[in-house]
Amino acid sequence: MNILLVLLLLALPGSMQTTPRADGAKAASPATAKTAVHIVVRMWRGRVATSRADEYEKYLYDSGVLKIRSIAGNLGAEMLRRSDGDVTEFIVISYWPNREAIKAFAGQDIEKVHFLPRDREFLINPDEFVRHYDATSAP
Repeated sequence: MNILLVLLLLALPGSMQTTPRADGAKAASPATAKTAVHIVVRMWRGRVATSRADEYEKYLYDSGVLKIRSIAGNLGAEMLRRSDGDVTEFIVISYWPNREAIKAFAGQDIEKVHFLPRDREFLINPDEFVRHYDATSAP
């Protein structure tokens, strides 16, 4: 599920509160009010030798992305891949309603990477942390 679909689903009536207008104008009626959608985006990055990128892509998707998508509270996950010569970078982006939903599976320290069993076999100088971003769609 991509981020645009997630944002559209979250913007359904009653799913979020209306964001007041910056110019101070009166809010629209509930039937026509536009809402801002707030979610947390979790992003992990890893690099592998390009010679093993196809193998790692399958492993990461099967053991990582599909697992993330099955976690209660998860709003979706995507895997990105970019090759640059001898190194291929992978980014996994997952979407969450809030940080509490992330803590439910990642524990209190949501910044700490939880490596897959075979990650150390593939990864080059792996990041030890995950980044989190607050995302807001414009009404």
